[in-house]
Amino acid sequence: MASNRVEKAWESMINNIQARTGKALTEWIEIINKQPLTKTSEKVKYLKTNYGMGQGYAGLVIYQAKVAAEGRVDTPEELVAKQYNGKEQLKQIYDLLLAEVLKFGSDVEVSPKNSYVSLRRNVQFAMFTPSTRTRFDIALKLKNQDASGVLEALPTPGMCTHRIKVNSIEDINPEVISWLKLAYDMAE
Repeated sequence: MASNRVEKAWESMINNIQARTGKALTEWIEIINKQPLTKTSEKVKYLKTNYGMGQGYAGLVIYQAKVAAEGRVDTPEELVAKQYNGKEQLKQIYDLLLAEVLKFGSDVEVSPKNSYVSLRRNVQFAMFTPSTRTRFDIALKLKNQDASGVLEALPTPGMCTHRIKVNSIEDINPEVISWLKLAYDMAE
């Protein structure tokens, strides 16, 4: 079930990039490849500043440009598998959390990247990251929310404002799910 949603979200972004930005993915790849930028963050900033592109689509363009240069495109499942290589014990945390989030609504988009999985509704509301070999992080976008309980404020908020550290499957409790649900609800 999750893999179908992942594939759907992935394809949806690729299919919608022209409608959202006015250019096809191949055109964006050509544009970014002509730039002398080397860092991903510089490329994202360039697309956002010069073209008003959102973070998600900028990431998509940069990733697709990279895989096109390598001559191979990773499937969403392959991206997730790579994230948990050497961190297999954290995969059960990911699976449980993803199953819970998918219950929130049919509008949840699951978009794996190289090092994390983005969860979106109308906007990104969470990220799942196997941060170390023993810790899984849930990053949440919760504007104007005080940290409490397992929820900690990120020292330098960016796209996400808060984090929950998870060390084992036992750490997944109703409080964790309620913070995820709040982030989902706020992403309307």
